[in-house]
Amino acid sequence: MNINKQNNWKEKLHEIIYEADTPAGKLFDIILLLLIITSIILVMLESVTSFANQHLEFLDTAEWIITILFTIEYIARVIVVNQPKKYIFSFYGIVDFLSTIPKYLSFFILGSHSLIALRALRLMRVFRILKLARFVGESNNLMKALRASRAKIAVFVFFVLIICIILGAIMYIVESGQDSGFTSIPRSVYWAIVTLTTVGYGDIAPATALGQLISSIIMIIGYGVIAIPTGIVSVEYAKSTSTEENTTKNIQEDIHLNTQTCSNCHETDHDDDANFCKTCGNNLH
Repeated sequence: MNINKQNNWKEKLHEIIYEADTPAGKLFDIILLLLIITSIILVMLESVTSFANQHLEFLDTAEWIITILFTIEYIARVIVVNQPKKYIFSFYGIVDFLSTIPKYLSFFILGSHSLIALRALRLMRVFRILKLARFVGESNNLMKALRASRAKIAVFVFFVLIICIILGAIMYIVESGQDSGFTSIPRSVYWAIVTLTTVGYGDIAPATALGQLISSIIMIIGYGVIAIPTGIVSVEYAKSTSTEENTTKNIQEDIHLNTQTCSNCHETDHDDDANFCKTCGNNLH
């Protein structure tokens, strides 16, 4: 009887923490999102020296409250799954741990204040919360477009890198006799990359007329460099969207609005009408 009650309690808590199909699960995700945003704001404010010195006690108290809440949440996530290691050593499990531990380290390690930057990792947890149904389809389409275009983008990036090396070497030859900052080929390649991407730090600038002409050409090419990868991904995204609209079968196979997480093996990618885990056969309830 006690075992059944314990299992029932764990199942209800698992549904609230890991799933967004129920009102309680959605409310939990919303509260968690607000805590994450609050925590990130505190981290940013703490980096402002004048504000941190004036409100040191408030920032410390608020961070302890948030850290304790996240600790309770982390422990609850470990308790409600049948195989805790699946969560602990998962990507989000590691992120949760690293974003919570810095505050506790301040008790044991001197100078650990610099580790507070790890708290910014909490922002990555937003991606887990955005598994809410209305975001899943669009995120799947975007991921499919990126995967489909990765080979083309890789070839394009490699080509751009070659162009930067060639242009950097040319600029080194043209500007090496001038006091313009082109002191080596690697430094000239750095200038070519900065110019081609239209960043333009201005720390190195050509002094000769030929060098300025070459830099002008590189700047014009830079607009194409920005546009081409965007166009590649856009075309693949349009193909993915078109296929989704025209084929109902593809929608059912590729886009799952089910946010249920298996309490046994921690599998998340289940079909919308699934009652059992496709990996271990556990009842999804």
